[in-house]
Amino acid sequence: MKKAGRRKGAVAELASRIRSGKTRIAVYGLGHVGSPIAAVWLRFGAHVIGVDKSPSVLESARKGRTHIPEPGVAEAFSKGLKEKRFFVYDDPVKASQDSSIKMICVPVLTTGQSLSADLGAVKQVASSIAKGLKKGDIVVLNPSVPPGTSEDAVVPVLEKESGLKAERDFLMVYSPERIYEGRAIKDIEDNYPAIVSGAGPASLAAGAALFSLVFKKGVMTMSSMRTAEAEKLLEGVYRDVNIALANELALFCEKAGVDFWEAREGANSQPFCHIHKPGVGVGGACIPVYPQFILHTADMVKADCNITRLGRNVNDSMPAHCVRQALSLCALEPAQCSVAILGLAFRGGVSDTRLSPTYAVVSELKRLGAKEIRVHDPMVKSDSALPADVMLTQDLARAVKGADLVILATDHAEYRNLSKKELGDAPVYDGRGMLDGSKFTRFASIGRRT
Repeated sequence: MKKAGRRKGAVAELASRIRSGKTRIAVYGLGHVGSPIAAVWLRFGAHVIGVDKSPSVLESARKGRTHIPEPGVAEAFSKGLKEKRFFVYDDPVKASQDSSIKMICVPVLTTGQSLSADLGAVKQVASSIAKGLKKGDIVVLNPSVPPGTSEDAVVPVLEKESGLKAERDFLMVYSPERIYEGRAIKDIEDNYPAIVSGAGPASLAAGAALFSLVFKKGVMTMSSMRTAEAEKLLEGVYRDVNIALANELALFCEKAGVDFWEAREGANSQPFCHIHKPGVGVGGACIPVYPQFILHTADMVKADCNITRLGRNVNDSMPAHCVRQALSLCALEPAQCSVAILGLAFRGGVSDTRLSPTYAVVSELKRLGAKEIRVHDPMVKSDSALPADVMLTQDLARAVKGADLVILATDHAEYRNLSKKELGDAPVYDGRGMLDGSKFTRFASIGRRT
């Protein structure tokens, strides 16, 4: 009872220090992860320092805006500025000097042919933090990373450049972000427990106390930072291999003359079955990336991860398969075919295009010599990653005018009730299984018998 009372007292003291501004939180990286994390702490009443290397991101933040269209973030930024609790820095070392808690929220993607994790941004931020690190400070790593990153990559940089020792002089915490774009704040505050680990008992206790303040579902502590790092990757790999299973079964159903979607609905009426939805591909900075972190690590430790590898291969093959299926609807040769693609975002309801399968669809169409390619997305205004000769528009009528083929690649809600009235007489291929095929003269969909 006394221990529990002391813990409660310590948590209450921490909350008071954070709300009073005596303990400031610096969030490094105001992107898809950092912005909602900063917003959550601002909503809690914290004094938050936002740090980013992008001048445009910093300019938006100083005006109470965010380039990430995440519900609640801009409102939290604006309120924090009004109450003089939100500070925007372009100097990462000064941010470290002026804060007691530093949260590293920069992205980690794959790099090179080996598809290993690119830890460059994480190490750069750790170096800046180290230059302003003080005794008693807490450093938190939030992005999804390969097992061993905190212990083998981040802590050594912090210790070497600060002259301080983790667990003795400063505290090191790993707590992976657990958010779904479009509901990030709600995920943190209401939907999931925080996963927390530390460099030692003191770091673990500090991390658990810290995150218990904003996670209503509580905190799950892990025995080591490596275990917590692996936990987050397991979440993504589970999704990826199950999507791959759905894709494989959808391809089987196409060959066998079976309606996959009808069969799936029946199968999922049994509580032990949860077949995912198939689709034109798997995108985003999470699901297609985490398996690669696992596979790269598996190669180094000589572990077999055959299912994980096969799942990646299946999902990577889907854009080309869907393009072949779509072109089979069109009486023209590719060189005579103008194609309208619906959707550039990696999934419906977001504007995030990172690793979107639409890029692979475009590449395959260009490889086959398509005459013209236009891309429509209601949420994406511009994109520098598309080839210069591919038009991107938010005007659906402009995208489909004169098209010889329409391919639905992203499951935006805006597309759900489309018919010939909006798309015209061109054949339609549904790469997400969301359209009513009876509304079109020529139609095919992934997983449906033709």
